[in-house]
Amino acid sequence: MKVAIMQPYFFPYIGYFQLINAVDVFVVYDDVNYIKKGWINRNTILVNESSHLFSVPLQNMSQNKLINEIEISESNKWKIDFLKTINASYKKAPFYAGVYPVIEKIINFNQPNLALYIQYSIQQLCDYLKINTQFITSSEIIKNNELKGENKILDICVQLGATNYINAIGGKDLYDSAHFSEKNIKLQFIKSEKIEYKQFKNEFIPWLSIIDVLMFNSKSDVVRMLNQYDLL
Repeated sequence: MKVAIMQPYFFPYIGYFQLINAVDVFVVYDDVNYIKKGWINRNTILVNESSHLFSVPLQNMSQNKLINEIEISESNKWKIDFLKTINASYKKAPFYAGVYPVIEKIINFNQPNLALYIQYSIQQLCDYLKINTQFITSSEIIKNNELKGENKILDICVQLGATNYINAIGGKDLYDSAHFSEKNIKLQFIKSEKIEYKQFKNEFIPWLSIIDVLMFNSKSDVVRMLNQYDLL
């Protein structure tokens, strides 16, 4: 059984969905510390033909809290503003009509818990793209929560009966394949191939949020992109 474990990211880039699509079980890693100025509650979209950072506002944010202990701002103003930004930025994109309702449903989801809100968004997008990977939340797995880093990942894999653990290429220096082999688990890393498509008249800006990919590509083309990677 192929397993991946990743923190929940809000509207992440297509590589995140490639990882989900490459495994049988995707673990939403919600019981680790929130990282300020990371990619958990923010990403980039195309605004005025340039990269624009968006974020979900949080309340009582702290890096001493777990992701599943963080709550979203009580004000819904950010949702209204964000939808206006998406509408203004992508209304002339070729697949706007089909994609906007999906984005709108996700953004308007009434859930104050950050981890649950993001997990909902990811699963909705997976449903849209017909990705059938099973989702498990790490906080629901019986494991040794005293462990850290690689040891905690290994423990989760063992508890789930994983045969393969696939991680994003950015984590290649964090894990030792020998440690996984000791548990009869094959460690692999996913590396996205170059993905490029026509946006507006701007020079192509790569690795924006999945929102951008969906606005400029048909669903069948995005599904094809999900398989444009190498496993190392």
